[in-house]
Amino acid sequence: MAWDEWEQLKASAAERESSRMQLNGLPPEDRPNAGNPQGDLQVHQKDLAAIGDHAFTLYNRLWKEARVTSTDSAGSDLASQGFALGQALQHVSTRWEKQLGSVMDACALISNHMDFTRNAHAGDEVFIERHVSSIHTLDAGFDENWAKQGDKNPVYGREGREEGRGLRAA
Repeated sequence: MAWDEWEQLKASAAERESSRMQLNGLPPEDRPNAGNPQGDLQVHQKDLAAIGDHAFTLYNRLWKEARVTSTDSAGSDLASQGFALGQALQHVSTRWEKQLGSVMDACALISNHMDFTRNAHAGDEVFIERHVSSIHTLDAGFDENWAKQGDKNPVYGREGREEGRGLRAA
């Protein structure tokens, strides 16, 4: 095999491999949020609270208004009298109770999750505030524009320390 032939085989293999390459994302110009690095999704505590409150209200309304116990008793009464409609009514009532239970469970889950999310984010905010404020305090010691050139930085202690017991004079 000649050198030229080897180079040609390598080039064709590289072309085949490059045609299989897949990207894990779109180029910035094709992304809908390319100009906004934060994206467009924003959630505020007020919004979370409103969603949780609506889910809780819906749960309570379903509990009070959507449960139909009279249908069960009517179905039982009709079935005991020999009407086929009684069993059908009981079947519908059973299905209704199962579906109602699923919707009520979803409402409870949403309400509880919104409360949890609100509390978790509030804790995150406090954590971030503490760390950012400590960075600000630390950063004050490194600020080169705090005073005129030649003045000592009061962050490092009082003036007039003896040499050898603290920071050495420059």
